Amino acid sequence: MLIDYKKANIYQKDGILVLQDVDFHVDEGEFIYIIGRVGAGKSTLLKSLYFELDVSEAENAFVLNHDLRGLKRKYVPALRRQMGIIFQDFQLLSDRTVHDNLAFVLKATGWKKKADIEERIADVLEDVEMEAYAGRYPHELSGGEQQRIAIARAILNKPKIIIADEPTGNLDPETASNILQLLRKITDTGTAVVMTTHNIPLLSQYPGIVYRCIDQRLEEITDDYNKIALCQEGDDAEEVRRVDYSTREDL
Repeated sequence: MLIDYKKANIYQKDGILVLQDVDFHVDEGEFIYIIGRVGAGKSTLLKSLYFELDVSEAENAFVLNHDLRGLKRKYVPALRRQMGIIFQDFQLLSDRTVHDNLAFVLKATGWKKKADIEERIADVLEDVEMEAYAGRYPHELSGGEQQRIAIARAILNKPKIIIADEPTGNLDPETASNILQLLRKITDTGTAVVMTTHNIPLLSQYPGIVYRCIDQRLEEITDDYNKIALCQEGDDAEEVRRVDYSTREDL
């Protein structure tokens, strides 16, 4: 198992409790959505997964087979190299081309041979269908194109997990759908994807495991959400009104 939280309490850096008694599990190849209102704890949960926030109160708190309870900071860089992290605002280096953004990451993570670096850059740009954009700067790309490059950067080191914080938040519906399709494709290689989103229609288009942050809790609602999606296809209008009323406020 890649991530195993059991009854974990997650705090902000200022000591405020955000989520309590969290049970959260991620295995290879899974595609997981985290939904909930603004401020409900979605980003805080992700920050704990990539070690920006400590987790000290838990029955279990394992990420990539490392116990977060008392994890020494010296191990964090090596663990992060097994992850790909995608931010809503892309965080590409504005003074470097697409190629040089990717080369910078590879060199920073220990790649030495120029031929290997060039081959890997070519491979990931092909994966995200951006081969023709290697020489462009971020400001010359659309939002969707920048997000594709951010995904290419995230998969450079063939991560076990991709963590994505609102990766479609600033994108139009068609581009958002294309990005989700790309992320789903990545799970076919065994990489797990954990992403937060407010774009609820995408959950029906690209089904996955669904967790919701609400009232300092994290709850899995995959079955409930699938009932809503099924009913909305017309199977039972009365049932969709009943189920949707109980959940829509937090979706």
